[in-house]
Amino acid sequence: MATQESRTVSIGLIQMAMVAEPAANVAQAEGLVREAAAQDAQVICLPEMFNTLYFCITQDTEQFDLAEPIPGPCVEAMQALAKELGVVIIVPTFERRAPGLYHNTAAIIDTDGSLLGKYRKMHIPQDPGFEEKFYFTPGDLGFQVWDTQFGRLGVCICWDQWYPEAARLTALKGADILFYPTAIGWLPEEKPALGDAQHNAWETVQRGHAVANGCHVVAVNRVGTEGDTEFWGRSFVSDYYGQLKHRMEQETGVAIVECDLKAQEDFRRIWPFFRDRRIDAYDGLTKRFID
Repeated sequence: MATQESRTVSIGLIQMAMVAEPAANVAQAEGLVREAAAQDAQVICLPEMFNTLYFCITQDTEQFDLAEPIPGPCVEAMQALAKELGVVIIVPTFERRAPGLYHNTAAIIDTDGSLLGKYRKMHIPQDPGFEEKFYFTPGDLGFQVWDTQFGRLGVCICWDQWYPEAARLTALKGADILFYPTAIGWLPEEKPALGDAQHNAWETVQRGHAVANGCHVVAVNRVGTEGDTEFWGRSFVSDYYGQLKHRMEQETGVAIVECDLKAQEDFRRIWPFFRDRRIDAYDGLTKRFID
């Protein structure tokens, strides 16, 4: 764990365009992770399902062949890399749990290569071009955090980004930094009229999570065009004031961002949102709708 005297964590964001061959994506990711580590990144996050194309554009049972167990070849390759480089890596993949049972999952790997655990995506979307309910069983592991060599990290995945409950429950477990591996993009019929608004909503809601929970938020998106979907990249880090520390554009590459956890703690002391929560008044949150 980071000490009180050294409370800055260096985050590596990996933005990638994927190809059809999983091994090629893993090789590309390995090169980018090495690049981030060479720039002193301590915690490195890959995009959602980084080792495959975003196959959820259509419903096709053959795509289930892309899934791997955890641990499995993809995660094990990243475990070896984390141990070699002495970094924490967040590894989002398509998980094969059992025949006919699959999850959208992120594995969390510590600096010694150990698999600390995994998070299974809780909120599953279903939209044109994002046919995820066909492929993914909703997560059953709850919202979690992991104590790593560089801080206590929380991980959610993509569609979880829109839900304040997910961010709150992860933060209430003590997350210093909240990560969102992502695959989000524009459809051509929507981009001219809604593209800017969609991106603004996506970024703004996550910056709001950062403020409301007094933590850094890291969103790591893919890039490139797959089918009709143009993934917009724009991976970013927000501090606890909702201020952008860095935003990438639509390119493959690496960004390194420093997160000051001591300053984050100071923020929570002057704006103690957790202290002032009215936990006695929130029963309605367990209802689908209050009618």
